[in-house]
Amino acid sequence: MAEVPSKTARAEWGTRFGFLMAMIGAMVGAGNIWRFPYVMGNNGGGAFVLAFLSLLFLLAAPGLMAEVALGRYTKKGVIGAFRDVVGRGGMVGLGVVVLMVNVALMSYYSPVIAWTLYYAIHSLLFTFTAAGFEAEAFMTGLFENSALMIGLHTVVMGSIAAILALGIRRGVERIVVYAVPALVTALVIMTIRGLTLPGASEGIAFAFDVQWEYLTYSDTWIAALGQALFSTGLGWGIALTIGSYLREYDDVPLGGGVFTAIGESSVGILAALAIFPIVFAVGVEPDAGAGLAFVSLVQVFPEIPFGGLVAILFFVGFFLATFTSGLLITEVGVTTVSEETRLDRTQTTLVVCGAIWLLGLPSAYSVDVLDYLDFVFGNWGLPLATLAIIGVIGWVVGPRRLRLLAVNRNAGVYVGRWWDPLIKYVIPTVMIFIMAYFAWENFGTPEMIGGMLVIALFPIIGYAIMSVLEGRGGRPDTAGVTGGDD
Repeated sequence: MAEVPSKTARAEWGTRFGFLMAMIGAMVGAGNIWRFPYVMGNNGGGAFVLAFLSLLFLLAAPGLMAEVALGRYTKKGVIGAFRDVVGRGGMVGLGVVVLMVNVALMSYYSPVIAWTLYYAIHSLLFTFTAAGFEAEAFMTGLFENSALMIGLHTVVMGSIAAILALGIRRGVERIVVYAVPALVTALVIMTIRGLTLPGASEGIAFAFDVQWEYLTYSDTWIAALGQALFSTGLGWGIALTIGSYLREYDDVPLGGGVFTAIGESSVGILAALAIFPIVFAVGVEPDAGAGLAFVSLVQVFPEIPFGGLVAILFFVGFFLATFTSGLLITEVGVTTVSEETRLDRTQTTLVVCGAIWLLGLPSAYSVDVLDYLDFVFGNWGLPLATLAIIGVIGWVVGPRRLRLLAVNRNAGVYVGRWWDPLIKYVIPTVMIFIMAYFAWENFGTPEMIGGMLVIALFPIIGYAIMSVLEGRGGRPDTAGVTGGDD
């Protein structure tokens, strides 16, 4: 009798803590440590926090529940999940769109991780407190040294590949269960140190004093909405992939939504508490924008007692935040490609990480390329991916069906009917509004033209790829449910 090949069981998170740390590790990155504090300071301080938290729990948390639940329900990566709910055919190309956006995002995010790695290494060497150190010249020197940036980019992607090749439990989970608590610990210690400095109260007042008039400004709400949706990674396929490895008794509403939203916002607020008291204590301008972490804050360390140790806490924590998010972003491609091909886990990891490394070379070579890609994919590609996932959940699977079959399954917090219209109508409307707002604000610019090309071409490419693959037989038909809210 011929030997029947055995099918390897799908991996699962070893513990609930591992799942929770994976969610937090994926969502907490440069957007929390670097972007949140200066956006908060420039948009009314406490008023921005109120707007951000309102939108985070009203829109992002329910959306994350939906995405995690879809992964749990289908037990597939993004393409397999789409195939399960829309059936075979070109419409599965929406899953390809999510994958392409995800890979494009990681291609320029890897050089950002490389920046934080470089700064973390130099913090350990006490470079920032050495005599004659100049923060702006240091940053400019890094960006202009293309060979160094490409080398650091290579180290980052090589490290990510080595960890992902070990698998979910032995690789990803072992890293995040230590890295995320270490990040939080570093920020807490840095916050305590900053609050003991003279003048720290002015930093707290700047960051958290509620300037109520800012709640009447549209710019405040746009900034808060972008921070709430994009810093959580809603619709990027990350939460779907993490959810696909959930165990039978894990809790989606608490773990995939509420806990993640609390953790994501807490790290951002902790970063503000850590940065602004120190900045104000030595009189550095707090509205330095994107240069706050890499230029302004670096100038502070020589001016405070134990500044070298504070620099280590900040930049090592910053690196951990970006690295864990990069790890989970890349896992989306590894999970999906491994399911759609005959490659094993190691081969898939090498292919995906190799492709990201190759696509990331222009961003590593030139920071201008990185900035352009970040604008195009941050404002156009990521909303497109979010619309693809939330649209399929809201209009194909049906939020009521998903809520009953996956969201409330073994849930500690029951999610009621209020969730359904949020997923089906509110989140898609908000995402379309964001995209329309940026189109109007940037009409005629090269960035808008690039964004329009992404919006127009990515769905066509995704549809064409899946039409060809499905037409040739592709993967076995694993279609599950289709339909609406029955």
